[in-house]
Amino acid sequence: QVQLVESGGGLVQSGGSLTLSCAISGRTYSSYVMGWFRQVSGKEREFVAGIKWSNAITQYVDSVKGRFTISRDNAKNTVNLQMIRLKPEDTAVYYCAVSKTSMILTAARLYDYWGQGTQVTVSS
Repeated sequence: QVQLVESGGGLVQSGGSLTLSCAISGRTYSSYVMGWFRQVSGKEREFVAGIKWSNAITQYVDSVKGRFTISRDNAKNTVNLQMIRLKPEDTAVYYCAVSKTSMILTAARLYDYWGQGTQVTVSS
């Protein structure tokens, strides 16, 4: 079993920055993939970024490329999502997730473990 706890959400003005962190505990393997998703009420959960734990290969949705950076900290067993130049359309609940596959997948249904989510609100 894997437990995930997100932190770092909050309210920020348009153009501002936030860094989300996901603390991982439980049994994990280097082949796992970590993902960040976001969800707006009434909409499907959207893939934002993913990283392979083994080699740090990353993937992003087009709307955040150049603004968001996903990274992992092996020593602390955390995955971070650094977000800069935030826009009001980035407002959502952000979730971290673990996939037991070795590929970065963008479909939420293919992830096996989820955190409880953290709210990010970007004011205009």
